[in-house]
Amino acid sequence: MSYKEDFVQFMVRSGVLLFGDFTTKSGRKTPYFVNTGNYKTGAQAAKLGEYYARNIQEHVEGKIDALFGPAYKGIPLAVAAGISMYNLFDRDINYCFNRKEVKDHGEGGSMVGYKLQDGDRVLIVEDVITAGTAIRETLPVLKAAADIEIAGMVISVDRMEKGKGEKTAIQEVYEEFGIVTYPIVTVREIIEILHNNPVDGKVYIDDEMKAKMEAYMEQYCVK
Repeated sequence: MSYKEDFVQFMVRSGVLLFGDFTTKSGRKTPYFVNTGNYKTGAQAAKLGEYYARNIQEHVEGKIDALFGPAYKGIPLAVAAGISMYNLFDRDINYCFNRKEVKDHGEGGSMVGYKLQDGDRVLIVEDVITAGTAIRETLPVLKAAADIEIAGMVISVDRMEKGKGEKTAIQEVYEEFGIVTYPIVTVREIIEILHNNPVDGKVYIDDEMKAKMEAYMEQYCVK
């Protein structure tokens, strides 16, 4: 079994890759949804961190000073990835995350964890990109903390969807901010892996679901 197949089955078994009727953050009606908020056990967090760590090790070159997890779903992802980077590759990387509400007492501010320094290379750890909304909210937070360099962004799934225009959100993020995104899998790979292939005896993408997903992709995705 390939690395990607293992990850897709892991998401299904964890109740994170879901099929039905959903609405994305950008307001689109979708037949599938990736909800990393459904990870809930230590074993799942440990396994998930390994997938992210292997993706980071494979794709992101050079020194990384910190992993940044955008609140809220990015927080456990950054922590799990940091633990696995140390356990698997003996790389001890700082991590930090933001608060949704700025703290006005104690140490104050909106950032928690490692204090970003000018010149740091920071890797953003996220769950998915649909229309690029979250990354546009995240960047001002990072830039306000210090004069940093974004080393890239790692995500679970590339939905391959259009952002504000006719290009994918990932392409727009690169063109607008120069940030390269590294997904573990794409939605097309998910379809290829799961179409009529059961997980623990159940088929999640049959011909009907495949048709719904392809119709959605025809409307919102970039070929």
